[in-house]
Amino acid sequence: MDLKLKPSFFFSSFILIFLLINSFDSGSASTPKCISTERQALLTFKQSLTDLSGRLSSWSGQDCCSWTGVLCDARTGHVVNIDLRNPSQAVNSDEYKRGCLRGKINQSLTRLKFLSYLDLSSNDFNGLVIPEFIGHIVTLRYLNLSSSSFSGEVPASLGSLSKLEFLDLYAESFSDSGPFALRASDLKWLPSSLTYLNMGYVNLSGAGETWLQDFTRLTKLKELHLFNCELKNLPLSLSSSANLKLLEVLDLSENSLSSPIPSWLFDLTSLRKLFLRWDFLQGSIPSGFKNLKLLETLDLSNNLGLTGEVPPVLGELPQLKYLDLSANELNGQIHGFLDAFSKNKYNSLVFLDVSSNKIAGTLPESLGALRNLQILDLSSNSFTGSIPSSIGNMLSLKKLDLSFNAMNGNIPETLGKLAELVDLDLMANTWQGVLLKSHFANLRSLKSLRLTTEPNRSLVFKVPSTWVPPFKLELINIENCRIGPKFPMWLQVQTELNSVTLRNTGIADTIPPTWFSNIASDVTYLILANNRIKGTLPQSLAFPKLNTLDLSSNSFQGPFPLWTTNATELRLYENNFSGPLPLNINVLMPRMEKLYLFHNSFTGPIPSSLCEVSGLQILSLRNNRFSGSFPNCWHRSFMLYGIDVSENSLSGEIPASLGALPSLSVLLLNQNALQGRIPDTLQNCSGLTNIDLGGNKLSGKVPSWLSKLSSLFMLRLQSNSLDGQIPDTLCSVPNLHILDLSGNKVSGPVPKCISNLTAIARGTTNFEVFQNLVFIVTRSRKYQEIVNSINLSGNNLSGEIPEEILDLSYLRILNLSRNSMAGRIPGGISKLGRLETLDLSRNMLSGAIPESLAGISSLQKLNLSYNKLEGRIPQLLKFDDASVYIGNELLCGKPLPKKCPKDVNRRML
Repeated sequence: MDLKLKPSFFFSSFILIFLLINSFDSGSASTPKCISTERQALLTFKQSLTDLSGRLSSWSGQDCCSWTGVLCDARTGHVVNIDLRNPSQAVNSDEYKRGCLRGKINQSLTRLKFLSYLDLSSNDFNGLVIPEFIGHIVTLRYLNLSSSSFSGEVPASLGSLSKLEFLDLYAESFSDSGPFALRASDLKWLPSSLTYLNMGYVNLSGAGETWLQDFTRLTKLKELHLFNCELKNLPLSLSSSANLKLLEVLDLSENSLSSPIPSWLFDLTSLRKLFLRWDFLQGSIPSGFKNLKLLETLDLSNNLGLTGEVPPVLGELPQLKYLDLSANELNGQIHGFLDAFSKNKYNSLVFLDVSSNKIAGTLPESLGALRNLQILDLSSNSFTGSIPSSIGNMLSLKKLDLSFNAMNGNIPETLGKLAELVDLDLMANTWQGVLLKSHFANLRSLKSLRLTTEPNRSLVFKVPSTWVPPFKLELINIENCRIGPKFPMWLQVQTELNSVTLRNTGIADTIPPTWFSNIASDVTYLILANNRIKGTLPQSLAFPKLNTLDLSSNSFQGPFPLWTTNATELRLYENNFSGPLPLNINVLMPRMEKLYLFHNSFTGPIPSSLCEVSGLQILSLRNNRFSGSFPNCWHRSFMLYGIDVSENSLSGEIPASLGALPSLSVLLLNQNALQGRIPDTLQNCSGLTNIDLGGNKLSGKVPSWLSKLSSLFMLRLQSNSLDGQIPDTLCSVPNLHILDLSGNKVSGPVPKCISNLTAIARGTTNFEVFQNLVFIVTRSRKYQEIVNSINLSGNNLSGEIPEEILDLSYLRILNLSRNSMAGRIPGGISKLGRLETLDLSRNMLSGAIPESLAGISSLQKLNLSYNKLEGRIPQLLKFDDASVYIGNELLCGKPLPKKCPKDVNRRML
């Protein structure tokens, strides 16, 4: 066949061939071939590493350019990037720990002659010193060794990296083997090419006082992070601060700079972000901040020493978006600062935190000019008055925190306009007035509501009973605000709650069982205390996330709730619950640490399964109707430190196994029907601070081993059948403040060694610590008023009142009544200068009432009746009740009707 081809055909074919060739070339350029020497260098590097997660499993075969974390130049095929950062950033998670590379860094990396990027961050090199040879990879532009558990001195060889622009040595370690310390004693090696430097957690304390001057050589630097570097001083002047004119980010946080804010900072006019938190800065905030026109973020929080007012110049900064001045000593008012912002045409502030200062006064209407603000935290100050109605203009607001102030005004209805508001915290103020539906009508984004005021409930919710709000709360905390007596519909429809506190809100209704079941799956805190809620609780619910359950001080009735929960604290006290406790309480509540059931009507035995709740710390069952023996199954694995089963009907002996509880501190078994002897095993509980076994049927002697309990603060064994003498060893209990042996059969004299009770003699013990322990267990201040007291009344004591008792100069209560004590009242009794109560009645004391008794100004109660006292009642005594002295036939003078002989003779004359 004779074909005739046109010239255009040849031209088109040429173009096609050209395009095909170029497509092959470009294809080969996008998938570069690995250079064998570099491949071998990478394999050698891999062999030195331990890779638990197998994330380097792709490092095999011929083409190293396709391996995970390796990038080659598209044209030459040389390895230019190695990125082996931990793929998980969830620090301390199992995934993070598995993802950590370990082992050593092999010198073979130096054979990668074109390597410009090396990232080994967030691994675990277990205290390995940063290899000096890294400084020989002179092609590096990016080096990230952060959070990889290196230690030792940062090698000065890194200064040879003349092309290095990015260096991250952030040294916070998350290794299980740590902590590890990375340090730099000299900073003169820093490459001048750096634009980014992070040496957070690197110890620079050895870098001398010129540490800051060393950074001024880095004239290209844009970011400098020196977080927590143990820097001790901050120069107030810096001659070459102009060299840092490109610096945009400066972080010197968490050092001990202890100085005023230096003036050279205000020469860094390129600054966008400045972090100086936790630096112990002092003095006022300078007006020089007005020079930093580009500043977007300023964090001066937690310095504790910054004083004065918030300066208005901060409100004039045109680019400022983030301002944190919290936890300082700032004072005065905030009007000038907020007024300046209201006049700022840019007004770009998004975050404002001035919490935990001493700022006072009212909030001005200019607050509403912060139209772009999303976070506003003014908590823990001294603000007063009302929330300004202009709050309704802040339509971008997502969090408003005014908690812990002295605000005592109204909450404006304009608050209800904040449709973006997620978190509203108004707790711990003294709000008043009425909250209407309009206060909440448009808060469709609200997830967290905290609102508390003083206990007088001057703040009242007044919304329609059928109102269904637009929000679904996850957290609610309302205290001392009246929302009852009904359990309102707006609360009933809150079914996504994970934290509930409705304390003292006046609810006197029953709560629908469906509400409990609706929140059961997610709720962690459920606190409905100090209301008048009635009815029974639903049985057999599962609360898998519940941590704390507090239904105390209500009118709940019926049986103990059979709720399956991991709660650690259960408070059902001061209700009308009845019936027995479940025998399998250890299965229902296996993680329980604190169980408060006092002041109810529970009956039956205390379940021995409580011995299987190994985390139990407090068992408080006071004032119920429990009967039977107290469980005798305790073992050393327990952390139980508080037991209060007083005021029940328990019988049998005190279980010896209590002595196996090494942490036991408070033991209150009083007002039961326990019998037998006090078990010697209790001496093994060396941490016992408070023992009350009174009102039982115990027998035997007062134990001599009590002297081994050096922390004992209170010993009450009253109203039993103990006999024998008071052991001298009791005098050597150094911290004893309350001693009550009354109503027993103890005989013999009061030991003269009683002056050795040093806590009462010298007031040396901080008894508030011990009182707090009792309060934590009992939630009662019952023992507070009998501190520094000795009560030995109602026994068979004989002999004289020992003079040594006068050495107990901090004694407040002394009761020796209803004994057989004889002799005189010691003449120096005024040495007991803090005595408030003295009862010596119904003994055989003789002689005159000492004149010095009138010198005890603190004395409020006195009883000397039914003794053999004689003579005139001292006239200076302020007790004019004859019952104080009755039964002493030889006493005379006021207030007794019997006149003294001299008075009779004077009248006859």
